[in-house]
Amino acid sequence: MTRPTFQPFVPATESRPEFTVRALILGAIFGILFGAVTVYVGLRAGLTVAASIPISVLSISILRAFGRASILENNIVQTTGNAGQSIASGVIFTLPALIFLGFDLESTRIFALALFGGWLGVLFMIPLRRQLIVEEHGTLPYPEGTACADVLMAGERGGSFASRVFLGLGLGGLYTLFQNENLFRLFPSTPNFSPDLGQQHLLRGGAIRADVTAEYLGVGYIIGMRVAAVMLAGGVFSWLVLMPAIYFFGSHLATPLYPGTVPIHDMSPSQLWSTYVRPMGAGAVAASGLITLLRTAPTILAALSEGLKSIGKNKGETRNTSAEVPRTEHDLPWSVVIGGSVLLVALLWVFLVFKPVPGAQVTVGANFAASLLVVLFGFLFVTVSARIVGIVGSSASPVSGMTIATLMATAAIFLVKGWTAPAFGALAITIGGIVCIAASNAGDTAQDLKTGYLIGATPWKQQLAIMIGVIISVFSIGTTLNLMNKGLESFQLLPQPIAVSLSALPDGVQNQGNFTRDRISLTDTSSSSSARSELGNTRSYILLNSIGSNTLADGKYLYNPATSQIEVQWIQGIGSEKAAAPQGRLMATVINGILSRRLPWSLVLLGVALVIMVELLGIRSLTLAVGAYLSIGTTLAIFAGGVMRWLVDRAAQKQFEKEAEREHQESLDLWHRDRDAWLASHPDFDPTNPAHVDSATGLPNNITLRSPEVESEISSGSLYASGLIAAGGLVGLMGVAIKAVEGISEQRGGHWQFVRFSEHNPLHHDLVSVLMFAMLAFSLYYFARKPLDESKKV
Repeated sequence: MTRPTFQPFVPATESRPEFTVRALILGAIFGILFGAVTVYVGLRAGLTVAASIPISVLSISILRAFGRASILENNIVQTTGNAGQSIASGVIFTLPALIFLGFDLESTRIFALALFGGWLGVLFMIPLRRQLIVEEHGTLPYPEGTACADVLMAGERGGSFASRVFLGLGLGGLYTLFQNENLFRLFPSTPNFSPDLGQQHLLRGGAIRADVTAEYLGVGYIIGMRVAAVMLAGGVFSWLVLMPAIYFFGSHLATPLYPGTVPIHDMSPSQLWSTYVRPMGAGAVAASGLITLLRTAPTILAALSEGLKSIGKNKGETRNTSAEVPRTEHDLPWSVVIGGSVLLVALLWVFLVFKPVPGAQVTVGANFAASLLVVLFGFLFVTVSARIVGIVGSSASPVSGMTIATLMATAAIFLVKGWTAPAFGALAITIGGIVCIAASNAGDTAQDLKTGYLIGATPWKQQLAIMIGVIISVFSIGTTLNLMNKGLESFQLLPQPIAVSLSALPDGVQNQGNFTRDRISLTDTSSSSSARSELGNTRSYILLNSIGSNTLADGKYLYNPATSQIEVQWIQGIGSEKAAAPQGRLMATVINGILSRRLPWSLVLLGVALVIMVELLGIRSLTLAVGAYLSIGTTLAIFAGGVMRWLVDRAAQKQFEKEAEREHQESLDLWHRDRDAWLASHPDFDPTNPAHVDSATGLPNNITLRSPEVESEISSGSLYASGLIAAGGLVGLMGVAIKAVEGISEQRGGHWQFVRFSEHNPLHHDLVSVLMFAMLAFSLYYFARKPLDESKKV
């Protein structure tokens, strides 16, 4: 059977401006911005949101201001810019695990791994394009890519959706300036209620709080009520069931309960969460990730099989292709794919040899084998990812499951070789991180190529634009990771110093030498205020790193030689309540569990049992597990956005039903007034069809009833929510940068502080915070219900 020839929006015979300097520059700027926003939001919320549509919307508006822009130029902008979001997604899923394994985030390592993974994703996707995008055009819908093409085509016809994105950016940015605790801090950033009811102290140990940020509100709206509600259910279980239960049963203990180092009755809700709930959540996320991997195994194997067949088929077709290749079928040649892959293997080998993980130095041959392992797993999971996203979309692609499979296989090899030191866990993360980044970028690359196929773009130009976008965006991604880790860090005095001997450190505790800072600020966690005090002469302290110790909770500590005690805990920014990084914790749990076998297994297995229970109820457990791991402050704020989406959908449904009833009544009036005119306007009417005639009255039904409009990715609400996410991320990052600058000034003996409102100002109250967040939520509801100007839309 001959397949009908597809005609793109721009014919292959037509040439328009496409790979222009201004398109690349604007795309690179968007790649830097949205890459940073994805890191910021992903580490905090545990979720990432596709950036191609907001980038397309903004590109149409911006390029139009500089003169007539081609649809192909706008496509290059979104293709280049979207690389930042896809690379950032892969990075935040894996590389934060280095922190949880006790290692620093080196900028050089982040840059190299992101670059290698990003380019592998593009190179391995090139030979798959013809089969997945062209041959299976009617089979694989690629939802995000198709929606993005709709936006670009509407913009080419003269439409612009940018007003809603800019509204979200403006109002969300203004709100964040006054809400963010690192900026003006006019009102509390996290309203909090810690229940302690009656003489029996009911619900003590739990808390109800919400990080009332613009980005969480936007994320909740985009993911919808169902997903947001399941996430909140996990948060409610952790913060209002588990934590009060832990306090109830453990408050009478006079000594700390492993893995805690403080008696339970002295713990705040945040300490209970970080000490006991987080290991349970990590076990739950790990178990649900493995279940997801097993559930999708048939799909993965089928996708891999089809992908391998398509590569062989396309390679044979390439040899027989004539010299005249249509513009819309011109990919980068096979020589680039093979040569680039060989070059990446060589570069990765050089990197592993000359920039090894400290403590994980292996032979030259082992490093070469590791490089080949990266390419092998990368090829397999790029093939799988590129096909799966065509069916379920990028957001639902099981990239984390593929990464877990890579890590488990790698860790098993290391275990057989006897490489079980913590440094080899970091080496495993290096391999898994590149594979995860490659799979993530391949999925978004496939979506971009689908967009290009629909509008008539030149494939090789898109593929080159993505590779350029990867190079540019990795700089901002690494910078943002380190900035958040530095800007959100805190030093806290231990309630009870722990006496240890440096000559006989507990199992799992390592001496990492003298602390390198002159002074630090100590955060007081005993009250709700952010009071800080300064500790000087800290270069005399010894930095200790604990991983899997039965005596000391995982993390970094400062040991005072003068008192022979551990006195200060150094809480890294990534992994704290403000940037929990659940996927990174998952990867670290998998690696640590296989190599060190020194996890708090009792807590981890409780999380596994929770997932099994949820799966037996017929509920997909991954979303609930992530919600149980995250702070309720995150899930409650995201749920508020989901509620706004539900209200908008409900109002739209009611409006539709009202209009349908009006149309039906008008139709009946016409039937009674002029039956011939009615029949002429309803040519499909069949009086013998029961679906067309009401059996009770004999009157015709409304056989032309329209279907209710479903909220799409290019609706008023989703565009406004995208603006909120971008505003919250960018302005929030500005606050983190200011916090980091304050820390640097403090280390150098200065006292520069950003001018903030006092915590004693009359508006610094939880009720004000809730009211301001409610006003922002109402603005989302209002603009989501307000239709786009049809005169400007098309």
